[in-house]
Parts: sequence; structure tokens; C-alpha cells
Amino acid sequence: MGIQVAVAGASGYAGGELLRLLAGHPDLEIAAVTAGSSAGKPITSIHPNLTGHPAFDGKNFETTTAETLGRAELIFMALPHGESATLAAQLPGARIVDLSADFRLGDEAAWHQFYGDVSHAGRWAYGLPELPGQRERIKAARTVAAPGCYATTSILALAPLLAAGLVEPDDIVIVAASGTSGAGRSLRYDLLASEIMGSMSAYKVGGTHRHTPEIEQALSEVLPEPGRVTISFTPTLAPMPRGILATSTARLAPAIAGSAPATQTEDATSVLRAAFADAYGDGPFVHLLPEGQWPATAAVYGSNGAHVQVAADPHAGRAVVISTTDNLGKGAAGQAVQIANLMLGLPETAGLTTHGVAP
Repeated sequence: MGIQVAVAGASGYAGGELLRLLAGHPDLEIAAVTAGSSAGKPITSIHPNLTGHPAFDGKNFETTTAETLGRAELIFMALPHGESATLAAQLPGARIVDLSADFRLGDEAAWHQFYGDVSHAGRWAYGLPELPGQRERIKAARTVAAPGCYATTSILALAPLLAAGLVEPDDIVIVAASGTSGAGRSLRYDLLASEIMGSMSAYKVGGTHRHTPEIEQALSEVLPEPGRVTISFTPTLAPMPRGILATSTARLAPAIAGSAPATQTEDATSVLRAAFADAYGDGPFVHLLPEGQWPATAAVYGSNGAHVQVAADPHAGRAVVISTTDNLGKGAAGQAVQIANLMLGLPETAGLTTHGVAP
């Protein structure tokens, strides 16, 4: 028998992707699958792609309770914001990977600014293994907060440059496009197929998106000297079911921006690329693409991979980074499995792939 795990909130998109990944994991065994309003329904009626697996065929979603989940050695919580903290309080001592925002932010004022009157539950270890020193923190933790999808894609794009002091922390702009699954599975007028097909739209403009403080918090913590990162973040909705493509720009540090004009682009880009190679060269999931090749969402579809590319724009004095992930993979369920592998002492890549599905 493998290590027993449970998934709470398994009827949503992230929960369903977790079940798909866990079904093929060599070391984990699914002990409980719970849901809210879908409790009692057959698992494969909500996730027909899981048909044929003995953990799902003929099985129904159970009601989400501490008793049901408590028999597992590790619990994945794919619940709406505000619900994870309530449930976690009923499971003292449990190993938990939480996919909601409940335990991501350390600043209580920022939490209330972006999440309203919901109580601030505190901060858990942050589950982005590729950040400096974070793998060891995750391995030592019993509770870990998995990052958001936009946050993961943006942080991976900017952390190496900020950690190396190659860009200025107070002038960062991120414009990111997400597939519709990033908004969850609830029925919404603005997510109807007839509303989104053939169209792109911006939303939560002007620094109001909830991932803004999460991105700033994580990036501020990688700075070589104490300081604060400030970003302008604009999310957009793309007519695709899954995937994120983020375009991030930051003002080059004076030492990088001041090279000779004739060699400025080549030299600055080489320095920027070297920072990414140092940060991610030994990791299994984040890949710096060959120079001149730019990330595409389709290349990481269905995987836990992340693709990044960087170039210097000497005319504007800025670094330009393009990054992409599958918002349900590295942006949610895949990353949660990666975190669990580290927490349980398993190979980090167990049950995961960095290779996308194509075409």
C-alpha cells in the first residue's frame, strides 16, 4: 500500500486535476475524496476523464468532514477561500497542502484589504520549491500553502533577477493571460462560452487582484537587501480552458543598463539569462528556453512544467520576461503534488511530468 492521502474539495477543476495526478502516482494511495454540494454524486459523473480507475469507478464524493479526512496521512485542500482555515483548525497535527489563499499572506492588513472580513488565519510555509531555500522549508513543514497560479508564473519570472540585483524592485509591471479554468467551476455569466470565444478581456485592473500582495510578498523576500517590491499587475482572460502566459517587465539596474550601446542588448541579455540558469539549472520543472525561443501555453499543457525566456530591452532600459505554466498543473494541482512529495520524503518528480501534451 502507498501513503494514504485525501482530497477535500475534489469536485472543482483543481481537485479533479489532483485526482488525475494521484491516480497515476507510484507512492500515494487515495483514501478519501470529498466535496461540498457534490457530496453523494458519483466521482466520474463530475470527472468523466477518471473513468476506469478503481479508486473512482462506482465511488461517490463523501461529505467533507474532519473525521473523513483524518484517516489520511496527508490532506490536499482544494476548497474556496475561507473554508480551508476552518477545516484545518479541526485537524490539529495533520499534514496539509492547502491550495486556497487562506495561509499565503503574512500581512493581516493586506489580507483584509483583498479578502474582506474573512478572518486572517496566519501564514504557513510557502509552497514554491524553486525559491531560494524553500525546498528545505517545505520538507520540514507539516502544513504548506500552495501558491496561486498567477503568482507562481509571475514569481518564477522575476525572482532570479531580483535576487541577483539585476532589476529595480520598485518598477515592475506584469500583464498575464489565463485560461477560464483559473476562475473555478462555478457557473458565471461572464464565463459562458458565447461570452469568451474569440475575445480577450481584462479584469481586476488597477492593483485590485488578490494575487498582487502574494507576488509582492514572495519577491520582497528574495531581495539581496531588505526592501519591498512593488508591482503593477493586470490579469486578462484568454479564450482557452487552461494555461497562463505572463509578460513581466522591470527596470534594469544601472550597472546592467549602462553597458556600451553597440553591445548593450547582447551583453545585458546574457547576464539576465545567466541568472535564470543559476536559479533553475538544477531543478526538474522550470526551464529557461534557448535564446530566441519564446514560451507558449500549449507546450506545458497538462504538465507541471514552467517555461521562461528573458531579454534585455535597452531602448526602454527594461528586462522583459515571458513565462508560462498550466494553471491547473504547476499553478495548482501539479505543484501541490510536488509539495507533498517533498513533505513525505519522496522523489520530487514522483507522479509528475515536465512535458506537455501536444498538439
